[in-house]
Amino acid sequence: MDFNDSPEEAAYREKARAWLAENAAAHRAKFGELKPNTPEHMAAAKDWQATKAGAGYACITWPAAIGGGGGTPIQSVIFGQEETKAGLGYGYFTIGLGMCVPTVMAFADSDTKKRFVSPAVKGEEIWCQLFSEPAGGSDVAALRTRAVKDGDEWVINGQKVWTTGAHYCDYGILLTRTDPDVPKHKGLTMFWIDMRDAAVECRPIHQMSGGREFNEVYFTDLRVKDSQRLGEVGDGWKVALVTLMNERLAVGGSAGPNYREIMKLARQLSGSTGPALKDQAFREKLADWYVQSEGLKFTRFRTMTALSRGQTPGPESSIGKIISANQLQDLANTAVEMEDQYGILVDPDQAPAEAAFQQSLMWAPGLRIAGGTDEILKNIIAERVLGLPGDVRVDKDVPFKDMPTGR
Repeated sequence: MDFNDSPEEAAYREKARAWLAENAAAHRAKFGELKPNTPEHMAAAKDWQATKAGAGYACITWPAAIGGGGGTPIQSVIFGQEETKAGLGYGYFTIGLGMCVPTVMAFADSDTKKRFVSPAVKGEEIWCQLFSEPAGGSDVAALRTRAVKDGDEWVINGQKVWTTGAHYCDYGILLTRTDPDVPKHKGLTMFWIDMRDAAVECRPIHQMSGGREFNEVYFTDLRVKDSQRLGEVGDGWKVALVTLMNERLAVGGSAGPNYREIMKLARQLSGSTGPALKDQAFREKLADWYVQSEGLKFTRFRTMTALSRGQTPGPESSIGKIISANQLQDLANTAVEMEDQYGILVDPDQAPAEAAFQQSLMWAPGLRIAGGTDEILKNIIAERVLGLPGDVRVDKDVPFKDMPTGR
């Protein structure tokens, strides 16, 4: 394992820093401090994405012919690190460019890829992922949204939930059930759809954090052409796995206050027995968080080393989400309790640490669900990484139509 940049990587890092030093400041000066999830904020995000694309820093690993940078995975990691340090990062494109468009690139025909990939790279169009359903829970393959063939078209009816950004997205990838007479994993088919179609209704979900990033999405006789199908009929689960693996890697990198921030807070607060930082129980937790953070850091270094050598990262990248999401929730709980009566404040101008831990407390539980629940990921790690015996799955060979619904 080598933690240092190679000469080529160091040169690329300096090049990226120089470009960011010139362009990041200009961008911030142009747009200033904008409130997230406003039209002005999205316009700024699209402007920055287009600026990166023009310089070859958007989708660095994708071929230049389709709008990417034609670079290497380690170059993408390096630029991402430097962009974060520069204080720039917009989440509007993460799902589209990290999960949806790669699926389109892998399974769509050449005309579809030509139409959609380049505009997405430039930030002109935004995509969402339509998988989860109210009746499915953690079981994506238990979905009930139906697609019925009608000539050269498919008619889709059903509902999705927890769809991030659906209310502002232009397009989406949609997993449907096309054959209820076979087991649940075998009767699925994936499509791309126009989110602006009149047959698509988005209803934002008001979250306890105050945000409205998630949505319920309803389809009422939505008609899509067969050319909008991604992969073969009935192969939707194979297509979905490509998306899900990318999603879990992206969620595993979710940011939030870490042990350094809570240690800083503990220096400022006092409890009944003195400074919070001197509390032995807190110090034990702090040590645990430090060890976890170092483990995650070195695990990411293993991934970066593999990328630097041109290798495909191993299963260690799947560990990040299950550790980081639980750590963030535990850390936020502890911090809010430490703030005592001030822990109920959510106004950044009034709460300690600008309410960063209050926001994490309300957001972290969702990270333990997004991209696969803790239980799902533990099964994956147990069965596919450690080689342990699989769970008993009584519905494995049962036609979907014969599965009990509880109604």
